Amino acid sequence: MPILKKATAKKENSMQSQDEMLLPKLPVPPLQQTLDTYLRCMKHLVSEEQYKKTKTIVEKFGAPGGQGELLQKKLLERHEKMENWVLHYWLDDMYLNNQSALPINSSPAVIFAHQQFQEADDQLRFAAHLISGVLDYKALLDTHAVPVDFARGQLSGHPLCMKQYYGLFSSYRLPGLTKDTLVSQKSNVMPEPDHIIVACNNQFFVLDVVINFRRLSAGDLFTQLRKIAKMAENEEERLPPIGLLTSDGRLEWAKARAILMEDSTNRDSFDMIERSLCLVCLDSPGGGELSDTDRALQLLHGGGYNKNGANRWYDKSMQFVVGRDGVCGTVCEHSPFDGIILVQCIKHLLKHMKEGAKKLVRADSVSELPAPRRLRWKCSPDVQGHLASSAERLERLVKNLDFIAYKFENYGKEFIKKQKMSPDAYIQVALQFAFYRLNMRLVPTYESASLRRYEAGRVDNIRSATPEVLTFVKGMEDKRSALPNSEKMQLFKSAIAAQTNYTILAITGMAIDNHLLGLREMARETFDELPDLFTDEAYLASNQFILSTSQVPTTMEMFCCYGPVIPQGYGACYNPQSEYILFCISSFKNCPETSSSKFAKAISESLMDLKELCSRSSLTSTSIQAKVEGCHPATKL
Repeated sequence: MPILKKATAKKENSMQSQDEMLLPKLPVPPLQQTLDTYLRCMKHLVSEEQYKKTKTIVEKFGAPGGQGELLQKKLLERHEKMENWVLHYWLDDMYLNNQSALPINSSPAVIFAHQQFQEADDQLRFAAHLISGVLDYKALLDTHAVPVDFARGQLSGHPLCMKQYYGLFSSYRLPGLTKDTLVSQKSNVMPEPDHIIVACNNQFFVLDVVINFRRLSAGDLFTQLRKIAKMAENEEERLPPIGLLTSDGRLEWAKARAILMEDSTNRDSFDMIERSLCLVCLDSPGGGELSDTDRALQLLHGGGYNKNGANRWYDKSMQFVVGRDGVCGTVCEHSPFDGIILVQCIKHLLKHMKEGAKKLVRADSVSELPAPRRLRWKCSPDVQGHLASSAERLERLVKNLDFIAYKFENYGKEFIKKQKMSPDAYIQVALQFAFYRLNMRLVPTYESASLRRYEAGRVDNIRSATPEVLTFVKGMEDKRSALPNSEKMQLFKSAIAAQTNYTILAITGMAIDNHLLGLREMARETFDELPDLFTDEAYLASNQFILSTSQVPTTMEMFCCYGPVIPQGYGACYNPQSEYILFCISSFKNCPETSSSKFAKAISESLMDLKELCSRSSLTSTSIQAKVEGCHPATKL
């Protein structure tokens, strides 16, 4: 994923300035180019017999006057009419048609540095300053004062679309019986939301952040949070943990929500949550250790229904977690924005809090403020049954997750840069090497690539399991071949080059996944039956991403993590720093083919082998150069 940098003062540096400059539309790649690339991507991942069958199907699809040409023509017409031809197809396919539960399966988490809260008030002070930071950032968004992002890494310097930032505090994912709906709260009719929702002891409270046209100060917020904490302790007022329903599969949650919506009290509560800026979840102590792994688990799923798993509302785009034990971070509903947008927002919040630390609130507000309001729920026996089922399913999900946050400390991106290689391409090759070591094969791999250089751009996929990387890892692992280091190094460089070239293909809108998705969805609209290409085993296998990877680099003390996207897969999020690389590896325990700890160990071994290969190659080059210079009379002074 290309890293971002902020515009300098010499460049146009506000969201308003981007409104004035027209970003290009996302292109539709040439049909034959996509079909040729698709065959090349899959040839080494399927059997020879399957490949021959697939090749015949692809050639028929792409033949002159065939189905492919008709669909391509329709996509080009769609491109002319729409701001972004693939966005709605992609959003439905990636998120809204997916009926899996949001925790672990979809919602990523960002974990902050561990906080040392000596007493309950420290937790509330931290939360008050966090909310103050949110309000500060929201004001920047509302006035278009957030500097425009510019691409770094491959093809750097290009201005990037900023539209995703508007989804941070104005989006809500509504569960549906057939598919979900992404709702934007931005409206010319309804007033801007001026409240957040605070979750505490599985109860939900409305915290107004603007009262009598005045934005509450950090001191005011602290006062209100203390009131909420006290209200949440009242056992007599305790209501069913409705937030638990949002952790369930989307169809189950949609059914339960439909029942709840029959009562006006519940409708009012839903309205307040759905129109809020965000959630702040005041968690009880998780009870585990406070390692990176344990803190990540607390953010990903809350520890289950009997810990903090019900102290959430997963449909809301931004949930900030502030735990009594100092476990803090964010869990987000991912459909409105990509990971780098989340990281940029959090970076601002953490800076705001660091700058405000010297002015940390020590006393109550002097203002007389109305008490926050507890949201009320009326639950029928049917809803109680849904709650019990949701609790069971969340518990199974929590127990099934196999997760490890692993810090590789032997070297980081500085060593890789000295080899004149892209750190991202290098790490991607290492991941393929590690997977091959464990399984003696490569599999379809997803690496997100930003398309924000285009209007309303989201992401496409970098297919990292290239033919070149397979040749390289075979050369490294095949004990019989005993290739010399010079040849291994050449194969390594070819693998790096192939990864880099596909990355450029992806970020310039020329990768295959979005295009094939567009052709498939256009076929659904055009034909009674899907073309053979989209029912072929190779195509179905190509979309089963056993390795789902993403680089989420941070400049502050935080890291990102997420779960696998399929039951037999791995999630692999990595954060390369100067002298180390942090990996968050996830899989499911009930899959006999995966093990997060074994994969982390294989990644470590692969990275060490790559370092040794680079070091040996460097020594060999130095030795040869020394011999050459030694033979040349003009080299010695």
